[in-house]
Amino acid sequence: MTATLDERAAACGLSLTPIAPKVGCRIDGIDLAAPTEEQVAVLLDAFGQFGGLLMRGQTLEVEDLVGFSRRLGTLDHAPLTQVGRTAIEGFPEIYLITNLVDKEGKPMGALGNGEAVWHTDMSYLPSPPDASLLYAREVPPTGGNTFLCSMMAAYDSLPDDLKSLAHSLQIKHDATYNSGGYVRQGMEEHSDPRKTTGTFHPAVIRHPETGRPALYLGRRRQSYIEGYELAESEALLDKLWEYATLPENTYEHVWQVNDVLLWDNRITMHRRDSFDPTHTRLMWRTQIQGSGAPKAFAQA
Repeated sequence: MTATLDERAAACGLSLTPIAPKVGCRIDGIDLAAPTEEQVAVLLDAFGQFGGLLMRGQTLEVEDLVGFSRRLGTLDHAPLTQVGRTAIEGFPEIYLITNLVDKEGKPMGALGNGEAVWHTDMSYLPSPPDASLLYAREVPPTGGNTFLCSMMAAYDSLPDDLKSLAHSLQIKHDATYNSGGYVRQGMEEHSDPRKTTGTFHPAVIRHPETGRPALYLGRRRQSYIEGYELAESEALLDKLWEYATLPENTYEHVWQVNDVLLWDNRITMHRRDSFDPTHTRLMWRTQIQGSGAPKAFAQA
């Protein structure tokens, strides 16, 4: 008889505890600086099932975080920030998410202290990243919480007629703005989303490991449904977004120092609350390269 995921976890010293009804699981008993092969295998299987994983109490150096992240896949290099910086010197795989500034008052990382709206990381690319990871180094006393929502649960929540229609849709994922609302370097602003730079992806995709369907929306701003009049596209997108972030399908993470939160970028969206700029929030982020373009559920 094949062992269950919980049984395999227990056999290698791990315990799995769901953190919300529809998304996320906490894994206890793992040291991400030196996980065993069996533990990594359990982690990867839990990842596909739950969409997001939380590992608390991790004490990681830069090398440890990069080393663990590489066991999940090929790493992207950190993108340029608004001031042209990338990441920790010598470690281009680690992106600084922080409101810290240098002696000249220039940002040392990305996103500052503002809100980041619901989004899927870099879904404007033909092959968006498979996963993203945040490691908390400093956190404010309040605010800066990260929210995850299950796009598999969002798909399941759709009324039958809207679910059927969604399978036929291709949605443009706009590249103009980042999740903090800033214009990306080299991008030109347009008021008409039909004219923006971006990539069309199916509205319903198949998770490559589990085979389950998920709604795939990216982010709301400047989104557009292929072949529709602009007003019709806007109205239909609003309908889809009504179901995308239902409270019962989400998880709110209140950060503690040394938390690691890992999410599957293909089947979740995430956002962040703003926080008091007089407090510091410092996260190290790694990102797993995309393994391929999102595939329509019916085509996979």
